[in-house]
Amino acid sequence: MAPALIVARRELAGYFATPVAYVFIVIFLVLAGALTFTLGNFFERGQADLQPFFAFVPWLFLFLVPALTMRLWAEERRLGTIELLLTLPLPQWQAVLGKFLAAWAFCAIALLLTFPLVVTVNLLGQPDNGVILSGYLGCLLVAGAYLAVGAAVSAMTKNQVIAFVLAVALCFVFGAAGSPVVTEFLSTRLPVLADIARGISVAERFGGFTRGLVAARDLVFFASFIGFFLFLNAVVLDHRKAD
Repeated sequence: MAPALIVARRELAGYFATPVAYVFIVIFLVLAGALTFTLGNFFERGQADLQPFFAFVPWLFLFLVPALTMRLWAEERRLGTIELLLTLPLPQWQAVLGKFLAAWAFCAIALLLTFPLVVTVNLLGQPDNGVILSGYLGCLLVAGAYLAVGAAVSAMTKNQVIAFVLAVALCFVFGAAGSPVVTEFLSTRLPVLADIARGISVAERFGGFTRGLVAARDLVFFASFIGFFLFLNAVVLDHRKAD
């Protein structure tokens, strides 16, 4: 794991060497706060919890995470530095893992910076901090799932805009697959697909965490989901290298 951690440290430092990281964090914090206190009716609800915040985080990640991942491999391919990276004395899977861990750590930092919301809700009432903690864990896992998808898509193209659009589309499919509109539509026509849609829905799995339920099956789902797309990322890079 040492080479992967070295790559992760390099990539994470690279984020903060440019304004991109700060713009991402500012946009995330501003939107998260604005949506929580306005559309989420944080004060009007009269309940000491962070459900309004957790309701919007997956949808914020739907757009912000692909903006973060679109340059992971697309930029390397466009500049021609991917050949240099992949010829370094480290396995290819560690380069993939290192880049993913750096982006995941960056998302974790962005989530940690929302701590004023936790302080506020504790000042206003007596919330169940265990539920809040599990909600944050769910947010981090959703970010990891979307990052894995975005990284795999980024490896497929040199164009960052195409990488962004495709990643948003795929993340939306996995995010909205378990929504009532989709499942009810499929249930009346193709019941088997309705069950599959619920099974692959990231939002469906995330819902348990926001209720304080950290189920083993949900953890296995996110681990498998992330692992599959990281494997796909490595396969795509290997194919591109062969080309």
